Amino acid sequence: MSAAITDPPLFSARIAVPSRLADAVFEAIADAVFEGRLAPGDPLPSEGEIAREFGVSKPIAREALRQLAGAGLVHTQQGKVARVKALNGEPLERFYGFAIRSSLQRLREANEMRLVVETGIARLAARRRAPEGLKVMKAAVGDMERALLDPAAFTEADIAFHHGLALATGNTMMRVQVEGLRSVQREVSELFSRRSNRTEADWAATVERHRAIYLVIEIGDEDGAEKAIVKHYEAADIASFEVAGSQDNGSGRR
Repeated sequence: MSAAITDPPLFSARIAVPSRLADAVFEAIADAVFEGRLAPGDPLPSEGEIAREFGVSKPIAREALRQLAGAGLVHTQQGKVARVKALNGEPLERFYGFAIRSSLQRLREANEMRLVVETGIARLAARRRAPEGLKVMKAAVGDMERALLDPAAFTEADIAFHHGLALATGNTMMRVQVEGLRSVQREVSELFSRRSNRTEADWAATVERHRAIYLVIEIGDEDGAEKAIVKHYEAADIASFEVAGSQDNGSGRR
């Protein structure tokens, strides 16, 4: 490994368990990412350099890189150097996406989890009110107003709002979790939008529920933020799962 990337060393671990060589290499490099020794966009050493650094074979180094890519920590491309990715919820989003498509019950469970997660996020957002998040939330409410009766645009604005809610906490792990739940939110939002009897007033009421969440967070009302989130979920769940239930074929798969 070149001097430029070994002073100080990026990876502090030495492999001690032969049966878990690739896992150990993965964990050491992941530690370097999470601890900030490797930043988003930084190139990783080549497979050969990683193999020499850890005293393992190239196939082991290659498998560790595959694990890192699968975890969403690095971007790999044939013939190009692997690069560190910014932390995001893509791996979780893929997992939840597969899970909720398996059955209506899994979708219900995932949405219950969203409610539990977002009530806590809303309280923390009201306490911290990180400006970036407030800005995203406010813009999303405006986008929702302009997207009335446009399901696709409305769904994207809805997703942006909840992302802004997480950003308002100033907590990276909260942001990653909400990003991971986008597949769940998209499914619920699209079900809500597909109601055959949904009127423009229904769409407007959804916008107002989001505006209410934003306003109580903006003034730092933690209790109000939690209540506003619960009220929003209660209204959205009734409509969304009525539609989902009518689409269920009785076997648990949709």
